[in-house]
Amino acid sequence: MPTSNKEFALYCCDLLAGVGPCRAKSMFGGYGISTDGLTIALMTDLGQGDKLWLKANDETAAQFRAAGGAQFMYPMKGQMKGMNFFTAPDEAMESPALMLPWARLALQAALTAQAAKAQKAPRAPKATKPLKNATAKKTTKTAKPPALKKSPSTQ
Repeated sequence: MPTSNKEFALYCCDLLAGVGPCRAKSMFGGYGISTDGLTIALMTDLGQGDKLWLKANDETAAQFRAAGGAQFMYPMKGQMKGMNFFTAPDEAMESPALMLPWARLALQAALTAQAAKAQKAPRAPKATKPLKNATAKKTTKTAKPPALKKSPSTQ
């Protein structure tokens, strides 16, 4: 078994390689694991040792729960919040062949999220102020010199 979290992240990439070449990128004290630019998993320690958390969605979360998967939970403002990432069954952590169905579910969730993001209506661009012509002369007010006082000899 791997001895460092970087080694564990690379081990997780090996397990998930059935859905495409994986890349582990360091983030927030753990790793984001992606294939073809899609995040399919996280690897982090939430207090019980390094764990692999696979991406899920409303359609696939029930399968992870039915297999005993724990949901990624973190504290925020005094409450526990969950993310759509779940642990795979322990036996899936033993080989790429046993991980493959779970990796496919994670990839499916990532593809669904990407498609939903693409379907969202694009935001209207922000209104911008017209640019001033850079070559136009600037007009600046010049101060008039103070009036000269007439000396008593010139009066």
